[in-house]
Amino acid sequence: MTRHVDVLIIGAGLSGIGMACHLTKEGTGRSYAILERRTAIGGTWDLFRYPGIRSDSDMYTFGYGFRPWHGTKVLADGPHIRSYIEDTAAEYGVTPHIRFGRRMTEASFDSASATWTVTAHNEQTGETEQYTSDFLVGCTGYYDYDKGFRPRFPGEDRFGGRIVHPQFWPEDLDYAGKRVVVIGSGATAITLVPAMSKDAARVTMLQRSPTYIAALPADDPVAVGMKVARVPAALAYKLGRARNIALQRASFQLSRANPRAARKLLLAAVRAQVGPKVDMRHFSPSYDPWDQRLCVVPGGDLFKLLREDKADVVTDTIETFTETGIRLSTGRELEADIVISATGLSLQMLGGANLTVDGEPVVIRDRVAYRGVILDGIPNSMIVIGYTNASWTLKADLAAEYFCRVLNHMKARGFKKFVAVARPQDRSEHSLLGGALTSGYIQRGDAVMPRQGAPGPWQVINNYFRDRTLLREGPVDDGILVYSKAEVVATADAGAA
Repeated sequence: MTRHVDVLIIGAGLSGIGMACHLTKEGTGRSYAILERRTAIGGTWDLFRYPGIRSDSDMYTFGYGFRPWHGTKVLADGPHIRSYIEDTAAEYGVTPHIRFGRRMTEASFDSASATWTVTAHNEQTGETEQYTSDFLVGCTGYYDYDKGFRPRFPGEDRFGGRIVHPQFWPEDLDYAGKRVVVIGSGATAITLVPAMSKDAARVTMLQRSPTYIAALPADDPVAVGMKVARVPAALAYKLGRARNIALQRASFQLSRANPRAARKLLLAAVRAQVGPKVDMRHFSPSYDPWDQRLCVVPGGDLFKLLREDKADVVTDTIETFTETGIRLSTGRELEADIVISATGLSLQMLGGANLTVDGEPVVIRDRVAYRGVILDGIPNSMIVIGYTNASWTLKADLAAEYFCRVLNHMKARGFKKFVAVARPQDRSEHSLLGGALTSGYIQRGDAVMPRQGAPGPWQVINNYFRDRTLLREGPVDDGILVYSKAEVVATADAGAA
């Protein structure tokens, strides 16, 4: 049986649920369905279950713009975020539209009928299903859910303990009273250390190089104040969201305009938190602030542990694993019963599905992104990729609003197809995530991520204020996005003319 809807959304995580809500909220009148590989709503927030998992963006900006987050925590934990997404889906009537346990394996567009045909594997029954739609929206993010980034360590086969990747946290992992080494220095590592220190005998964070880390209050004092003053929740959320968007942008711009001053401020704040006994070389990166994503700790929990000598940070490289732990390049040995490889993520697009347009295979890496949401030469489709220097949801909301504007424009004028048309000079060598940040996962993702362009709407600058104007108010018929009623796909020459 083939099932048809106007819009087929792939993924029921933060982006997919938000997209579905916007389709209703913006009055598009389009039918939709969501294919979700997992058996529950939440995407990343359903997959990752390691201790202490939490957002690395404040909840005023990580929450949807159209549905307030009512808590006062600056960073929320995974279960609360998952509940927030589920509640949003229920409130907007999205949940019945989700087909769980379906993994998209192929998607093909036929220009003659202006239709997408999607093949999905039902992982619960083993059956193959087909869906057709007028539009296809990729809300899968860019994580590979089947494997994380896990380098092979020298001598690891000799290790008598257990090596775990946070992406696949074992439910039976008992670390009470155990010696734990967490390899990594990013958001996952700095979350695991405080969470595991409550029960473990000792937790050591082993990093090859430091990351900039900033402490934020566990509870937002302004949010708490507005709650005490009984400011209406919707107004409090609106004010807090506007403030935090501005602060995020100001922090990023200061780091870009005056990296020296930003570095001094960040390191001074860390010194005040950890006290004089902790070696600051563990918190002094070799790169400038915001060359990689800034990590945050609520209530300075990591710093408090280090100050009280209840956890360690070691900056060194691994020579080899031993039977009882890890020997470092300096000769020091770290004894361990459990090693957590918080070494990052592997990237892929659209869950690894194959894509074709009129029988021709599409290599997503070769496509350039228009306004950061539509890939050139792939009709009636879009992808949702959040910001690298701010909250993911800020861009996801804007992308969904823009897509709804395009749909409403097409309905009003009787168009059946749209396609972004790029010229050779519109392309650059940077990926959609590259050009600004140098994080390892961004560099690894260069092999699979679409390109961003050099000029104008092809360039991704990760600026919410600029995108808000462009995606909410900019024209949807600028000549680059070409619409058609006929059964003929616009060519690059036609678009350039």
